[in-house]
Amino acid sequence: MQFDISELEQWTDVIGRAPAVAMRQARAVVSKGSLNIKNEARQNAPGDGHAKHYPASINYDITETPLEIMGEIGPAKGRRQWGLGNLIEYGSGHSPPRPHLEPALDHEAPKFLLAVQTIAGAGLE
Repeated sequence: MQFDISELEQWTDVIGRAPAVAMRQARAVVSKGSLNIKNEARQNAPGDGHAKHYPASINYDITETPLEIMGEIGPAKGRRQWGLGNLIEYGSGHSPPRPHLEPALDHEAPKFLLAVQTIAGAGLE
């Protein structure tokens, strides 16, 4: 009895490469999503009065481990007026909130989830 396992061997190769391919694609999705959130937050952040330098403090970092890729978006410590982030986003007893980070995240979330689902679906094909 003989079996042709060439298709099985090809499938094994595809499965073996899938994690590396998926991580590269996920890195691109997280990077693009983080950039989009940063840009929208900067555009919508108040840059008037005493906070004229605050929008430029908004940045993002990508952190990667073998199993996870994370984007962190917000005022970057050490940049001019970075410490105003919470006061501007959530307000204080003396000033109303001026949301710009959370709305940018909410706007990007559906696009991000669709991109992640696409990556997951491609890995199963």
